[in-house]
Amino acid sequence: MKLLPAVLATALSLAMSHLAQAAEIKVISGGAFKQVLNALAAQYRKETGTKLDITYRTVGQHLDLIRGGQEEFDVAILTPPAIDALAKEGKIVPGTRADLAKTGIGVVVKSGASPPDISTVGAFKRALLAAKSVAFIDPKAGGSSGIYIEGLLARLGIADQINAKAVLVHGGAVADHVADGEAEIGIHQISEILSVAGVRLVGPLPAEIQNFTVYAAGVGAAAKDGKAARALIKFLAGPSALPIVKAKGMEPAS
Repeated sequence: MKLLPAVLATALSLAMSHLAQAAEIKVISGGAFKQVLNALAAQYRKETGTKLDITYRTVGQHLDLIRGGQEEFDVAILTPPAIDALAKEGKIVPGTRADLAKTGIGVVVKSGASPPDISTVGAFKRALLAAKSVAFIDPKAGGSSGIYIEGLLARLGIADQINAKAVLVHGGAVADHVADGEAEIGIHQISEILSVAGVRLVGPLPAEIQNFTVYAAGVGAAAKDGKAARALIKFLAGPSALPIVKAKGMEPAS
């Protein structure tokens, strides 16, 4: 009988440990969705008690790790083409994709610096050519904005000039490199600019050359709890997420 309290305590401890493990969802996400997801993760935990264990990388980096069998997840938040490709490869449960939000590309300078004119395509080109250095995501890192900017510079006919003075960022926020003076101008997704201190968003790219990246979620084929993963995606795609989506510089996906 004397052992009974100790046995009950051990059983209770094991049960609580099991519940704690069950109430955690492993999420992988592209970097541009970071500020939105961090805020929504806090809200979701407050409402449900479920913690999100989140890993941020570029979409390309996530794809390489998943295909190499080096990354496990319950929910993936990547671009729609990436989610669809992983579904065909058996890494995402087919039919679980939900488009969450989209973000455009903007130009950033250091706080206090005179903002360049980027109101037209011609003005944008002149601003880049006049800058001493231009930062953007290294296309080889697999970031959506970097891949687009690489193609854009080529279409505008200024790739050689800009690449000669480019500050290529392999992950994280381009605006950090502008804030610390490493680059005079940065080009990155707006949702990743607004959260950085010491910089100023000049504005979005002109409409003719703007590019929106959509972020979509899907349930991992090896998810520990598919029902919990689906519930999270429903929350992220639902109306209660919209105020945070907009506050963090993104727009509804539709």
